[in-house]
Amino acid sequence: MTEPSPHSSAAGLLEVHRLRLVEVAAPQLPREERLAMDRAWEEAVRANPSLFDGPVVASAGLTWEGPNSVVLSWVRTTYRHYALRRVPGATSWLPSLFAAVVQPTEDGRLLVGRMSSTTASPGRWQLPGGSVEPPDDHEPLDVAALRRHAARELAEETGVDTPPDDLTLWGVTRGKRRSVGVLFLAPCQPEALLRERFAALVSAETALGREPELDRIALVRFFAELADLGGARVDYLERVVRRYAEERSGAMPDPDRSFDDGG
Repeated sequence: MTEPSPHSSAAGLLEVHRLRLVEVAAPQLPREERLAMDRAWEEAVRANPSLFDGPVVASAGLTWEGPNSVVLSWVRTTYRHYALRRVPGATSWLPSLFAAVVQPTEDGRLLVGRMSSTTASPGRWQLPGGSVEPPDDHEPLDVAALRRHAARELAEETGVDTPPDDLTLWGVTRGKRRSVGVLFLAPCQPEALLRERFAALVSAETALGREPELDRIALVRFFAELADLGGARVDYLERVVRRYAEERSGAMPDPDRSFDDGG
C-alpha cells in the first residue's frame, strides 16, 4: 500500500508556553473507508501480531490563540483508525498525538532511543514517549495529564523515573503528516545514570521474556550524530536537537509559527 499524500510540507517545532486542549467529535467514516480501514488493520496485525486496537487520542488540529499560546483539538478513537492512513485516497484519517520527553545529559547531549522489533515502528529513532490514551470519564485531558503520561513513558522506555512535576512544557512538534507531539523538558542527568537505568530496564524485561520498547539508546549533540546512527528517525528530531543546542549556547531559536492547513 502507498501512504497518503501529507497535507503539510515540512516538520515544525513550535515554541509554546501555553497549551489548551479541547475535545471534539471524531469525523464520520464513509462505509467504503471503514471497510478499507478494517482490511488495512487486519493486514497490519498479520504482519505484527503485537499490535492491539486499544483506545487512543488523535489530533484534530492546532490553532494559535495568542503569542506562544496554542489550542490543540483532539478526538477519541482507537489504534485501528491509524490504519486508514495506509489506504490510498482516504480522506477521513486522523493524525496521531503523542507526548515525549527531551532528556538532556549534564554535558548537553540528548537521549534518543530506537524502537524495537515488536513496536509499530521498528528501527525508528525518536525521543522517549508514546501515543496518548483518552482520560477516564469526567477526567480532563490537559497539560498536567500529558505531563504524567510523558513521565510514565520515560520510565517505561528508559528506566529513568522522573516526577511529572519536574517536567516542563518545552514545545509542540508538527509532523510532515500532521502528527502532533507535546514535548516536555526533563532535568539534566549524568550519562552514567541514564545508561545504568536503561541497562537495568532491558535486563528486567528480558528476564520476564519481554522485549523492551527501545532496543538501544544513544546520546547526541548535533544533527550529524543523528545521521551517524543510521536507520529511520522521526521527522521532528533534527529540529529538537538543533533547538536544544541553540538554547544551551544562548543563541536565539528560529521560531516556526506556520500551521499549513490547521492540522
